[in-house]
Amino acid sequence: MLLHKSEALTFFTPELLENSGARFFDTGISAGFPSPAEDFKEQRISLDRELIKNKEATFFAKVSGQSMIGAGLDDKDLLVIDRSIEPAHNKIAVCFLDGEFTVKRLKVDTEGLWLQPENPNYPMIRITDENDFVIWGIVTNVIKKV
Repeated sequence: MLLHKSEALTFFTPELLENSGARFFDTGISAGFPSPAEDFKEQRISLDRELIKNKEATFFAKVSGQSMIGAGLDDKDLLVIDRSIEPAHNKIAVCFLDGEFTVKRLKVDTEGLWLQPENPNYPMIRITDENDFVIWGIVTNVIKKV
């Protein structure tokens, strides 16, 4: 369900479905030499159960832009955000800054709090008392289309 859309992120709430799950092969997929097909044991896996640890505090957001490409967050990637995780130095966070949502790496030093993009074409943002600023949640996973 669509929750909010801003210039940088589009937020969704997770919808956990009972008895959902895709087929899962527990043996792993070889990136080297092929493994015999008879070794595969079919089970079911729910990505909701794998990616969401706290349903009430978890949201999805779709990335818009290129400021975090160095961290592997590309335009249109889907982020899993947990609002129950404590913000900390070096975590990737979704923040509300001066009326807009943004996703950046948190940097804490003796000068204060900074939002660091992972693309050299974007400047670091120093958070000051003048900013309307909230750390909204911590990114726990990213889902990509290939």
